[in-house]
Amino acid sequence: MAMAVVSYQLVRQSLIAEREATAVRAAYYDAAIVEAGVNNNPAPDIGTVLRSLDTGESRRAVLQLDKHWHARSADTGLTDAIPAALQEHAADGRVGVQMVRADGGPALVVAVPLAGGDVFYEIDSMNELERTLQVLALVLTLVALGTAGAGAFVGWNATRYVLRPLIRVADAAQQITAGRHFARLDPATEPDLARLTDSFNHMVDQLSARMERDRRFAADVSHELRSPLQTLAAAASVLDRRRDALDERSALASGLVVAEVDRFQRLVNDLLELARTDQPADRQDVDVAELARQACRDHGLDPAIVAVLHGPVVWSVDRRRIRQLFDNLLDNAASYGGGATAVRLTGGTDRCRIEVDDEGPGVSPEDKPLIWTRFVRGRSQSSSRADGGGTGLGLALVAQHASAHDGTASVHDRPGGGARFRIDLPGCL
Repeated sequence: MAMAVVSYQLVRQSLIAEREATAVRAAYYDAAIVEAGVNNNPAPDIGTVLRSLDTGESRRAVLQLDKHWHARSADTGLTDAIPAALQEHAADGRVGVQMVRADGGPALVVAVPLAGGDVFYEIDSMNELERTLQVLALVLTLVALGTAGAGAFVGWNATRYVLRPLIRVADAAQQITAGRHFARLDPATEPDLARLTDSFNHMVDQLSARMERDRRFAADVSHELRSPLQTLAAAASVLDRRRDALDERSALASGLVVAEVDRFQRLVNDLLELARTDQPADRQDVDVAELARQACRDHGLDPAIVAVLHGPVVWSVDRRRIRQLFDNLLDNAASYGGGATAVRLTGGTDRCRIEVDDEGPGVSPEDKPLIWTRFVRGRSQSSSRADGGGTGLGLALVAQHASAHDGTASVHDRPGGGARFRIDLPGCL
């Protein structure tokens, strides 16, 4: 665009300068003819002298003789196009040139002083030059736009070519972040970036191996703890049944042991479940509304709190994961929110949504991003470990189950007070 503007200005100045030089030369030549015709004839016919000039269609002559204006019969009114400043300049005996507007178009007025204080004016129409410049401006504008468009297209393709390997790396990294540790880069796709591809794949292999070791370790430890825990649970149940026969201190200690063993069992079960959350969701057609009602019955809630707001209730999801998702959200509402007040289901072509409301104090803004983290528990129970509190893994499992379905988990303020836990699951229909 800048080159088009510069080119137009240079060509315009060059054409105007050339046209001005030509007009001045022609005016000098015609002025000499007029001066000879006037001086060589005692009683000259000025109109005849002016009509004898070969001015063509673009030039017209005007003579100021003895303070009187003379022009061709068809050129009356041209004196109005001659600026007063140019007349004063020529009256001082100096040649002058000025651009004006005459007959609705640009024109160049050349003033040539003659002997005796007379002045010869020649008005050269610039309409043809103006049309040429307009065509030139149009051509340069089209060329500039075409060049800019072609440059943008080439630049866009070049940028895509350069960034394509980085886009693949970003896509693979995003898949790995989402739990798909099998994502790798193909070295044959971009031979020039083979070193980057190999390094990235090696890093992912090491990361996947380490995560697999950690998962196996958590699963193995949790599995090995289940047997002694079952023994402890059986012994604790015997103590609990005989609590009435014990003294007050022994009965209190027995209650604490039973509560802690129960919480320990739930912690081990949650750890085992957490170790399996890295696996992809085993999708099948599930009546989610009936699954939610069954979860409510098992938690002592009225199934009528389950409401289907929109869409079908049969979703393509992992039954085990969604059932545990309901269980954990209902347990969380009972422990921290005064119990669940509503379970809403919304089915859509782009996403399905699960919402669980409670009537508790809600979740503070600073805690909202933290509650989905492992081993984070509510403030009301974090200060005491002997009150039967949660394990701090329930909402972390909810987030993991949502992520296994490529979904998200979030918490919001419920209108009227309390918290609203929302799970968005895309592509479930």
